[in-house]
Amino acid sequence: MKNSIYILSILIGLFAFAKAESQNNQERDTFEIQVDGLGCPFCAYGLEKKFKEFKGIKDVAIDIETGDFSFTYPAEKSLSMQAVIKQVEKAGYTPNLATIRRANGDVETNASNNNEVASTPLQENKLWVNGKCGMCKARIEKAVSNLPGVASATWDVDSKQLTYSHDGSTTVNQVEQKVAQVGHDTKNTKAGDQVYDQLPGCCHYKRVQ
Repeated sequence: MKNSIYILSILIGLFAFAKAESQNNQERDTFEIQVDGLGCPFCAYGLEKKFKEFKGIKDVAIDIETGDFSFTYPAEKSLSMQAVIKQVEKAGYTPNLATIRRANGDVETNASNNNEVASTPLQENKLWVNGKCGMCKARIEKAVSNLPGVASATWDVDSKQLTYSHDGSTTVNQVEQKVAQVGHDTKNTKAGDQVYDQLPGCCHYKRVQ
């Protein structure tokens, strides 16, 4: 009888341990990265192949049109933002906005901290910026959002209208120069031919003479 109880206790313990281990294995962090430079299926394959160096990666999804890249990874391995950004760069691409949703509910992002700017009175400006797709949108918005004094920036694919809020310390000319530096024309400022040519194929918008 005692032996039976002893064996039963061991089995219960093993079951509880296996259940806890299974739950740990099921806990996964979710990673979402907007990647600039994915122009074709081969590019997406190269990015996915590079990330498969992280053993345990699952649920990989890549949208070539928008550059959206997502995957899940075991939470217990605590994959860092820095490691993810570095891996994108190693694959030969430029990481834009990245977000990590941890299994415990925490959220991490590499977005610029605009809290100080947002606490001051803001002005809103609109500017026509040439572009073509979702990757153009991410590139333009990131470039403008990183300018000093800019709290937010949104570019519409259809109207090609950039709307940005700022504290007045950034001029329209500075915004035009910034988007030109990343390959996008405005009515007053043109991107260099070399910069434009280096954009992914899907981002080659029709230039206005």
